[in-house]
Formats: sequence, C-alpha cells, structure tokens
Amino acid sequence: MVKTMIVKDAQFIISAVSETQYPEGSLPEIAMAGRSNVGKSSFINRMTNRKKLAKTSSKPGRTQTLNYYLINNRFYFVDVPGYGYAAVSKKERRSWGKMIENYLLGRKQLKGVVLLLDIRHEPTGDDCLMYQFLKHCRIPVVVIATKADKISKGKHAKHVKIIREKLQADPEDMVIPFSAETGIGKDEAWKAIENLLD
Repeated sequence: MVKTMIVKDAQFIISAVSETQYPEGSLPEIAMAGRSNVGKSSFINRMTNRKKLAKTSSKPGRTQTLNYYLINNRFYFVDVPGYGYAAVSKKERRSWGKMIENYLLGRKQLKGVVLLLDIRHEPTGDDCLMYQFLKHCRIPVVVIATKADKISKGKHAKHVKIIREKLQADPEDMVIPFSAETGIGKDEAWKAIENLLD
C-alpha cells in the first residue's frame, strides 16, 4: 500500500494575475479548478492539514487570482478562480477566463489539474466544458467529488457513475469521493496527485 503524502510545510506564496507574477523556477504545479463554492479552499486545507492556509468564504466567487501554495518546498497547489458564478460581471468573468486559459495552456510547470465537483449534483455545463477542454489540451486531470459526507457512503458509487456519464469521462481518469469535513478520499487524492507529479 502506498503511504499518503506527509505535509511538513505548506505556505501561501502569492496571488498572481499575470505571468510576470508566477513564481520563478521549475517546481511542478497542480492546479485546482471548479465551480465557485465547490470547496477548493477546503480541499487545500484538508489535504495540507492546515485549517486556514486557503481562505474559505461563504460568498462564492471570492478567488479572483491564481493563488500559489508551496507544499513541502517540492511543488505548488495553484487555486484558480471558480467558474459559473453569476454575481460577477461578464467582463470580469471574461478576464478571469482569459487568465485561466493562458495559465493552463502556457504554463510548462503545470503537471495536471484537480477538477472539483459537488458529488450531490450532476456536473454542470461549465464542469463538462472544463473537463473536455482539459482532455482536448491533453492536460492530465483527476476529478474530486467533494462534500461526500453529505450523502450516505452506500450512494457514493451511484453518484460517481452519474458524474462519469455526464462528463463522458475517460475510463483511466479517476473520480474520487472526498470530504473536507471527514477526510474521506484524502489518501486516494494524494496518490492521484503523486501520480501527476511523477
């Protein structure tokens, strides 16, 4: 059995809005993508065992920059702005979209994307578009189905099947039920991320 990653050091580095602000060097990067309020910050905090490393908010749409977190001085988690939140202007959404696209397509250090979805709901059109975009660009992707504590464990497989079908997910792409509250799926998520880093 593969041992899960032990996070000895995790620190917030920078909120970047353009390439000139990305950290220098060649450390690998894993991006977190998903709808606003899907739980990206909570995912980062649970994975690193830090309660307040990434700021969580009850207001969706708060992340408006690429937020870099250095893990074990070995790689970065990069939290990208959430999509699909209507309360920001179309102009703002377009500028975020461009920033995210430039990052995903242009960043050599990017090793893969963790796509977070809410296990309780069918993937939205935006979720499906993001997944297909990543596949089209040949960017490796791991799907994390958050809020798994909100449904009974016996229903996880059924909900994962719905997610796979709606995304038209490739058989080799993992869909991992995850809970930031209880830690369900944390070990599996770390194994998947380790595979991306390798």
